[in-house]
Amino acid sequence: MQTVGTPLLWGSFAAVVLIMLAIDLFLQGRRGAQTMTLKQATFWSLVWISVSLLFAAAFWWYLDDAVGREIANTQTMAFLTGYVLEKALAVDNVFVWLMLFSYFSIPAALQRRVLIYGVLGAIVLRTIMIFAGSWLVTQFSWILYLFGAFLLLTGIKMAFSKEDDKNAVGDKPVVRWLRSHLRMTDELQGEKFFVRRNGLLYATPLLLVLIMVELSDVIFAVDSIPAIFAVTTDPFIVLTSNLFAILGLRAMYFLLSGVAERFSMLKYGLAIVLVFIGIKMLIIDIWHIPVALSLTVVGTILGMTLVINAWVNRKNDQKRLTK
Repeated sequence: MQTVGTPLLWGSFAAVVLIMLAIDLFLQGRRGAQTMTLKQATFWSLVWISVSLLFAAAFWWYLDDAVGREIANTQTMAFLTGYVLEKALAVDNVFVWLMLFSYFSIPAALQRRVLIYGVLGAIVLRTIMIFAGSWLVTQFSWILYLFGAFLLLTGIKMAFSKEDDKNAVGDKPVVRWLRSHLRMTDELQGEKFFVRRNGLLYATPLLLVLIMVELSDVIFAVDSIPAIFAVTTDPFIVLTSNLFAILGLRAMYFLLSGVAERFSMLKYGLAIVLVFIGIKMLIIDIWHIPVALSLTVVGTILGMTLVINAWVNRKNDQKRLTK
């Protein structure tokens, strides 16, 4: 697998991830910590974005000195495009978490611990999936066409899909299967995933929620990872942009938890993005869309979606006031 990643770049990236995870675990996720406020969530979201942009700047500086400005510009643009794309698609994942926590009535103080383990699991699973995907693309270049067709169909399906009722979560086959195969308590037991009663080990509903959080990330990774391969097949850029987007998910969750219902138009914007990326992959041999143009298109789609969403919210607010 060809990559711009050198031992120094891989080591630097690993160091940044480990340091930020340590901060996340010991400062935000310590046992008994109170829920994250909107102010704290905003602050940490800005911190994560700033760290990602600083990494992009350092990445550009290193490549500019090592291999020249043209490659530095192209690869850094690919990183930023992948980061924006993964960050946008991660929002849909956050909404699924909100639905899961609401259905299982998980208090905010316990949600933080579930998300800690959820993000750690996502890092491991996505790393495996990304390297597996990179190997497949290297060995079978035609698989990019399958990715493109899959993303095109996924985008169309997302645009016309109906909102899932949170009460339907308990009817999902995987939830029913887990409940029937796990010895489980009826109520939460604080922050514990397991408790022992009469010498027998019981799972708690919190473990069920954690499993569902991990499964939801795997499902969303099936969309997001092929999407970034439309931008670049370099495993270093794919992994770094993906993980930097994931690392800020906990803060994003608490930032959006109180206003999720006000982003009703977001799924349509994400659907258009997926359709665009799918088409980009399908016509790659006819026209290779430049990375800079891809970033512009994705940013424009998301920006217009937010503007339309704000307009829709204002109209809805006015209707409620006139009633």
